[in-house]
Amino acid sequence: MNLIFKIPGPLLVFFGACSLSFGGLIVKSFEGATLWQILFWRSLFFIMVVLIFLLISYKKKIFKAFYNSGIPGIFGGIILSSGFCGYVFAMYNTTVANTNFIIQTQTIFLAIFGYFFLKEKISKITLVSIFLAISGIILMVGSDLEPGQMSGNLAAFIMPVSFAILILIIRKYPNVDMVPLQLYAGITAMIIGYIIAGKINISAHDIFLGFLAGFFQLGFGFILITIGARSTPSAMVGIIMLTEAVLGPFWAWLFINENSSFMVLIGGTIVIIAVLLQFYTSIKNENQTILNK
Repeated sequence: MNLIFKIPGPLLVFFGACSLSFGGLIVKSFEGATLWQILFWRSLFFIMVVLIFLLISYKKKIFKAFYNSGIPGIFGGIILSSGFCGYVFAMYNTTVANTNFIIQTQTIFLAIFGYFFLKEKISKITLVSIFLAISGIILMVGSDLEPGQMSGNLAAFIMPVSFAILILIIRKYPNVDMVPLQLYAGITAMIIGYIIAGKINISAHDIFLGFLAGFFQLGFGFILITIGARSTPSAMVGIIMLTEAVLGPFWAWLFINENSSFMVLIGGTIVIIAVLLQFYTSIKNENQTILNK
């Protein structure tokens, strides 16, 4: 596990975003489970992978990890669980395009929160990257946006805001392992999913997909992002996370033959350019730090 902590933060965030990008493909593959049932089973397996990671990392000192995360960890976990639930509610009450577009506004929230609460400076290259990224996302989903239900659109905003707060907490306490807060988030989301779903009996096929979603897609994704964000500026995290929006349609094309429009391809290319700009900035800053030493 120590190897993970040696990987550069931006690269860990990128790998985490790649993992999360399988979410749409997995959700589309469920046979009969409702979104609240999916939330329950996904959260259950998410809890498992977080526990396994913590047990391997801390062994008998696992309770110390929860103690060290303290109130910020509990608060962050509850906030993140609200994002999980907001996403599910939005999928029920507005269009998929609206939900996906609103979620990508996390880039803006991260830049704003990082600037005002952590005094993180936003470079000119990062500003250009944000502009390119948002432009790319608009091209990708703009033609599919609809008025939708206001309640669904507002609920969709819970996810990017909660994610931005999560990164804010991680950046505020970079020397504290905040992976334990993922467990709080998973438990809270599982309980809410169980209460609203009513019944949790689903097919073996859907349980397996819940395992893939919770253990690998969500579990690996958020663990890597949580660790990587400790050493990655908030605005950069937001831009790199847009990799998820680009890869989602690619996996759908690759595995279920879902073709993307020309505008999606153009928008995705622009987002990739924005992400590459951030990696260029990261490498440049790292080389400058080495030279200064």
